[in-house]
Amino acid sequence: MQVRPVIACVSLLAGALVALSGTPAQAASTTQYVSPSGTDSAAGTESAPTTLATAISRIAPGGTIYVRGGTYNYSSTITIPAGSNGTSSARTNLSAYPGEKPVLNFSAQSESSSNRGLQLNANYWHVYGLTVERAGDNGIYVGGSNNVIERTVTRYNRDTGLQLGRISSSTPSSQWPSNNLIVSAESHDNADSDGEDADGFAAKLTTGTGNVFRYAVSHNNIDDGWDLYTKTDTGAIGPVTIEYSLSYNNGTLSNGTVNANGDRNGYKLGGDDIAVNHVVQHSIAYRNGKHGFTYNSNPGKMTISNNVSVDNTQRNFSFDAGTHVYRNNTSCRYAVSGSNDKTIGDADSSNQFWTGTNGSRCSSYSGALGWSFASDGRLAVTFGGKVVTP
Repeated sequence: MQVRPVIACVSLLAGALVALSGTPAQAASTTQYVSPSGTDSAAGTESAPTTLATAISRIAPGGTIYVRGGTYNYSSTITIPAGSNGTSSARTNLSAYPGEKPVLNFSAQSESSSNRGLQLNANYWHVYGLTVERAGDNGIYVGGSNNVIERTVTRYNRDTGLQLGRISSSTPSSQWPSNNLIVSAESHDNADSDGEDADGFAAKLTTGTGNVFRYAVSHNNIDDGWDLYTKTDTGAIGPVTIEYSLSYNNGTLSNGTVNANGDRNGYKLGGDDIAVNHVVQHSIAYRNGKHGFTYNSNPGKMTISNNVSVDNTQRNFSFDAGTHVYRNNTSCRYAVSGSNDKTIGDADSSNQFWTGTNGSRCSSYSGALGWSFASDGRLAVTFGGKVVTP
């Protein structure tokens, strides 16, 4: 699945605006504008913006909904329904207006599994630049396929910030969400009242093949940074790829709150002894409350390569079973003693795992952690002010 680079996307949006200013207004079904003061009856033009729910109901496949900056207060889920699809050659766009920051706030919702924030059940959409916060369940839930979720922030939600899963209990496994790309996204401070369910990102229980997380950052969530949990009732999910991503301080919220019920891993990669061959590469786990990278009872053949794990509370790498393949991984300790790594499977000398001393590569990963997204959406991580690439 190919995605236009962030710069190209922004340029496309800017070009569309120029075209609008120099030509007669396009049909409402092709381009819609939304603002916090918009009304359902408004035309959805730049000068007469409508509401988000109305714009979703009007937009044609391949069209664009521009969401103006400001805070949108909602008490019920905003759903992009199944069947409202874009196409493989022209995704439908739900995008922040260029240079502005829309925030979808669902704080009026109570904590409940039925109270999600933004729910994407359609296929071939591109969601760009939105912040979704304080929903009663997931901030963003993706039940459709072939979507791109880019430059989003999911925060302070009362379950996992951004989660992929089937639309309903009757959805057959052949229609579980597949080929979705989560890119240059951040998810933080998501916390449920029990303290054991709210992760940063999740593709678990009922997801298909081809889902990818790239340049994503998960931090300070009450449970795990990433959760790829499987259970016997629903069986194996499709293999997930996590790459060029960062998971840190999970298990402790930004305000210092810790819940003993949380798993608190950086990357939790399985469950219920079900084998799924995930790929985790070029990613960093830093100071999470339990393990950095853990198989979590996944006995498959995962590819774990070019990752760095630093100062996680228990193990930096924790893989107790399987035929997993490990290449060029680095494990370091400075301030947290933790335990020796365990890596069952094919681990060759290209790895520097922790067995009591730091390897030669660890000198690159000392000092304070920092990160930012570059203009093209790539994740830049620093230790002690020095840019590093695992």
